[in-house]
Amino acid sequence: MKICGLQKTTLLDFPGRVAATLFTGGCNFRCPFCHNSGLLSGDAEAAYSVREILQFLEKRKRILEGVCITGGEPTLQPDLEDFIRDIRSLGLAVKLDTNGYRPDVLKALCQKGLLDYAAMDIKAGRDRYETAAGVCGLDMKRIDESIRFLLEGHLPYELRTTVVRGIHEAEDFRQIGPWIKGCRRYFLQAFKDSGDILVPQAYDAFSAEEMRAFMELVRPYAEEVSLRGIDYPS
Repeated sequence: MKICGLQKTTLLDFPGRVAATLFTGGCNFRCPFCHNSGLLSGDAEAAYSVREILQFLEKRKRILEGVCITGGEPTLQPDLEDFIRDIRSLGLAVKLDTNGYRPDVLKALCQKGLLDYAAMDIKAGRDRYETAAGVCGLDMKRIDESIRFLLEGHLPYELRTTVVRGIHEAEDFRQIGPWIKGCRRYFLQAFKDSGDILVPQAYDAFSAEEMRAFMELVRPYAEEVSLRGIDYPS
């Protein structure tokens, strides 16, 4: 495991649980608005060993209820399954954040009972997916497979889109709605410049009113549609 960052406590990343968030290095996408651009390269430097992380979690397991594994893209880590087993042996729940491009890994972890929650990013509508992901020649069947699997309800999950002026338009959400029809929870997340954006000073956030309009385009297709990251009632 290449663990490049640790947030020791979060009340936001793992719904309903006090958690720690681990950031893995390496990603198969190059989203131009990525706020963790320092983690994209496979050469990203590890900041913690697995042993150090497990020791930390052992000490904090009476406070923590779970661990969120994010990135980068965690499903690229060859020893992810063993690492999750080690975390679960401490009595902690596990949430996986993923871009959905490795449905085989997502399915295997779930079918082995190793995940308690999954969050998958829907980067854009189909017509603009490669632009949002920063990769040409994507095999969209992989994205479809991950979405279908989550919609089947094998575990608690959410789908989410970080909404970026300069990337997204209303048409994206007209396409996303039917694509994720039957989704239990879908979030539109406001873009924020973390200071570590892959393509800096190129993008901005939409207004609350614009975000709400996008939300209404998806609402007929999902059980729960909410805004995240802005102070606006859903």
